[in-house]
Amino acid sequence: MKLGVVLFFVVTYIVNGEVVVLNDANIRNTIDNNKIVFVNFYAEWCRFSQILKPIFVKASENFKDNTNQIVFASVDCDKQPTIAQQYKVNKYPTLKLFRHGQLVKKEYRGQRSVDAFTEFIKKQVESTVKHINENDNLDNVLDSKVRNVVGYFNVPQGDEYDNFQKIASALRDECHFYVGLGEWTRKKNIAGNHIVFRDANGEKEFNGPIAGYQHLLEWANSNCVPLIREITFENAEELTEEGLPFLILFRKVGDKKTEEDFTSVVLKELGDQKGAVNVLMADGKKFAHPLFHLGKKEHDLPVIAIDSFRHIFPFPKYDDIFVPGKLRQFVDDLNSGKLHREFHHGPDVKSTGPPESAFGKLKPSNNRYSLLKDEL
Repeated sequence: MKLGVVLFFVVTYIVNGEVVVLNDANIRNTIDNNKIVFVNFYAEWCRFSQILKPIFVKASENFKDNTNQIVFASVDCDKQPTIAQQYKVNKYPTLKLFRHGQLVKKEYRGQRSVDAFTEFIKKQVESTVKHINENDNLDNVLDSKVRNVVGYFNVPQGDEYDNFQKIASALRDECHFYVGLGEWTRKKNIAGNHIVFRDANGEKEFNGPIAGYQHLLEWANSNCVPLIREITFENAEELTEEGLPFLILFRKVGDKKTEEDFTSVVLKELGDQKGAVNVLMADGKKFAHPLFHLGKKEHDLPVIAIDSFRHIFPFPKYDDIFVPGKLRQFVDDLNSGKLHREFHHGPDVKSTGPPESAFGKLKPSNNRYSLLKDEL
């Protein structure tokens, strides 16, 4: 029995230097049980992958003593196509980071050297949580232009405090995190430790169990990652790397009425679609090229379209967003494959039911005698 366990460990965690080789059997366990996992997705036939491999291994050796904290890992995308597909890897080598089990949306795009990797990972484990004091006026401390999460804890220990720190690490790129500690927080923590979200629209309190990590993560994620974002030339590639189709509103910048109308409809109809589609707004003047492919120009704005990364599908008529369910149906048609199918084969034929029987007309008339003439 012991030998079997040892063999399983050896087969599952074969390492090159200090790099863990990931496969279907160990990837989830590795990602979930370490604070930071830095993954090199590579292909053996790729020359650039071969150049990177010894550099990646050398950098990993600087963190070999950080048990359950930092792991350097690799995925051979030819041997593990399911993993490569899951994380939408289509170029090699690709470097992705996981924090507390959560995939960081942005790929690593820094210099590919031992020193650069080492410095990057060291920064990942540094806490970005800022401390607040009893006399601090949060209106002055917090930047209302960004999204903020504030935790109040009697003592800096326990499951609830640990969960807050994990959330702060996982979402450090999306929100600013603050923590208040000590006796003064008891005035606020009448019902126990508590956490609030603050932005320009006000304050929202987390009402679930702070000891329940998944519930807290979902709440923080829903507040820290907005449902609608602005796409620019600077962030377009990063948004593409998230792997979700784009639902884009092309509008004239400053057209507040259109922005408000679109936002209102999206919040009503697509609130549950954050993991299925990226809802974006774009400057129709700057993004004239995709509009050209839609046969549209600046004077046609506003225009709505879905870009699946294979095709771009126009929403037939902008004003139809005011028809309840119309925008949701557009997204559902993407998810069902209908938009793609109709793009290639034309509109689906409407179902009219089975055609009327032709042979039924040949049956004896109700106004005639039968052959036996026994009706009387």
